[in-house]
Amino acid sequence: MMGCMQQRHLPLGISDFKKIIDENRAYVDKSLLIEEIVTTGIQVALIPRPRRFGKTLNLSMLRYFFEKSEENTSYLFKHLKVWHHAQCRSLQGQFPVIFLTFKDVKHSSWESTFEHLSMLLSEEFQRHRYLLESDLFGPEEQENFQAILKTQANPTLCAASLRLLSHWLSLYHKQPVVLLIDEYDTPVHSAYIHNYYDPTIEFLRNLLSSCLKDNPHLQLGVLTGILRIAKESIFSGLNNVSTFTLLNETFRDKFGLLEVEVSGLLQEYGLLEKLPEFKRWYNGYRVGSCASIYNPWSVLSCIAQQGNLAPYWVNTSDNALVKRLIAQGTEELKADLEELLREGILKKNIEDGLVFPQLDQNPNAVWSLLLFTGYLTLDAIPPYGSPIPLKIPNIEVGELYRTMIVEWFTKTLYERRYHLLLKSLTQGDVDTFSQLFKEFMFSSVSVFDVPAEASEKIYHAFVLGMLVGLKDSYEVKSNRESGLGRYDVMLFPKNPQDLGIIMEFKKVGRFENIDVETALHSAMQQIKDKHYALELKERGVQRILYLAFAFEGKQVLIQHEFIPKP
Repeated sequence: MMGCMQQRHLPLGISDFKKIIDENRAYVDKSLLIEEIVTTGIQVALIPRPRRFGKTLNLSMLRYFFEKSEENTSYLFKHLKVWHHAQCRSLQGQFPVIFLTFKDVKHSSWESTFEHLSMLLSEEFQRHRYLLESDLFGPEEQENFQAILKTQANPTLCAASLRLLSHWLSLYHKQPVVLLIDEYDTPVHSAYIHNYYDPTIEFLRNLLSSCLKDNPHLQLGVLTGILRIAKESIFSGLNNVSTFTLLNETFRDKFGLLEVEVSGLLQEYGLLEKLPEFKRWYNGYRVGSCASIYNPWSVLSCIAQQGNLAPYWVNTSDNALVKRLIAQGTEELKADLEELLREGILKKNIEDGLVFPQLDQNPNAVWSLLLFTGYLTLDAIPPYGSPIPLKIPNIEVGELYRTMIVEWFTKTLYERRYHLLLKSLTQGDVDTFSQLFKEFMFSSVSVFDVPAEASEKIYHAFVLGMLVGLKDSYEVKSNRESGLGRYDVMLFPKNPQDLGIIMEFKKVGRFENIDVETALHSAMQQIKDKHYALELKERGVQRILYLAFAFEGKQVLIQHEFIPKP
C-alpha cells in the first residue's frame, strides 16, 4: 500500500483539464482521443455517451490541446500518450477554439432555457472580447457582438452567433476554428419533460446548422451528449456530422474507464483488494467490441468514500424521464423489465437516432433511451440489422431500478404497508395479503396512470415489486404469455423450510364468455392440473401456498389453498 503522502487528490466535480494537471490530481490518460480524432480526418464528430462518463473533461482536454492562446499549454501534454505522435504535436496550440457546455441547462420553461443559453454564448464572446480591439468590425458587426455580449440579442441573432464568432476568429487568427459543444442535448431532455420541446429543438437546430453546415471557417467540430437526437429533428440538412454511438468501434475506449485503469487507481489508493467488488458494482458497460468498461464517476466516488460500495450514479432529471416511461409503459415492457431484473438478456431493435415525442408511441424508442443513457448495456454486437442483446450492466444500475420500483409502491401503499404486503404473503397470512393487494389495485390506477380495466399493467408492477422486495429470500419466476390469458408466478424460497408460493392470474375482459368467479375457479384448477407444485417439491420445499387471482377491471377475487392442508 502506498503512503498517504503519495496519493494524489481526486478530481471529483472538477472537469477543467488544466486544473487537474496543474494540481497534480488523479488523471487517467485519455489523450489518445486527440490522436484518433486527427487520424480519422473527421470534420464534425457527434459522440453520445452516458452521463458521468468523462465527456466534459475530454472536451476540456481538446480545448487546451488545440487552442491558440498567449499562454503556452504544451506542458500539459508532454507526459501524456498523445505527445508521442508527431502529427498531433504539430497541431498543439494552433487553432482558435469555441467551447460551450450545456450540461447545466436544465429548466422548467423555454424562457429560462433561452436566458441560460444566451448567458453561455455571452461568456464565450467575453472570452474572445479581444476581437473588439481589432479592425474586423464595421458598425453592424460591432453592434451584433455587443448585443450577444450583453445578453440582449434576440433568438435569431443568438442562433447565428457561433457562425459569426467562427468567422471573426478565423479572420483574426488566420486559422479555421475548432468548435467544441459539450452535452448538446441536455436542454432537450428538460424541454421534453417540461413540455416546451418545440421551441428548444427549433433554436438548437438553427444554432448548430448555422455553425456546422457549409462553414468554411470550421476546422473541426466535436459534440458530446447522451443521445443522438434524430437527424430530422435537430441535424436536418447536416451531411458532415459523423455519429459514433455505443454501437460503433471508433472512440470505443476513450470514455469510461478500462479495467487496467481502474486497477491502477485502486492500487494508488490502497484499495486493490476491492477490485472484484468494484467490478460487480460499476463495471459491465460495452462500447462496440470494447467490453468491461467502468463508470468513472462511480469509481472515483467510491474511492473517495474509502471503498464504500453504493449507488453514486444518480441524476434526478434523467431518472424522472426513465421512471415515467417505465411506469406508464406497456405490460410487455414491464414483463421485459422482470426478465432484466432476473439478470436476463433481452434482444431489441435499437433506434440509432431518437425523436423524443416518439418515446410515448414507439416501444423500441424506450429501449434505445435506456441503452444510450446507461440504464442498459450491450451484451454483444450482433450482425448488422439483427436485434441487439441488452442487459443491466451492474449492481449499481440494478439498485436504481429497484429504488424506482419501491418508490412506486410507497406512492400507493406507503413503504410500511408495502413491506407488510410482502410479509403477509410469505408468511401465509392470506387475509391480510388479500386486503392489502386489493388496496394496492385500487390505489395504483392513478399512480401508474392506467385505465381501471387495464389491470394487467398493475399486475406486472406487483410482480416487479415482489422481485425487488423479496430478492434476498425468494427467487421469483414467471412464465409469461400475452394478456394474462395464462401467466403463472412461482416464488422459490432460498430456505426450503420457508413457504413456497404458486400464483395463477386470469383476466376477464369484454370479449370473454365467463364471469369472474368461473375464471377464479379455472385459475385454481390450472395450478392443480398442471402440477406446478412438483418443481417446488423437487427443491425440497414442503409447505406450499396456491393463490388464484381473477381480475375484472378494478375488481379482483382471490382464492387460496395450502399444501399440505393445515
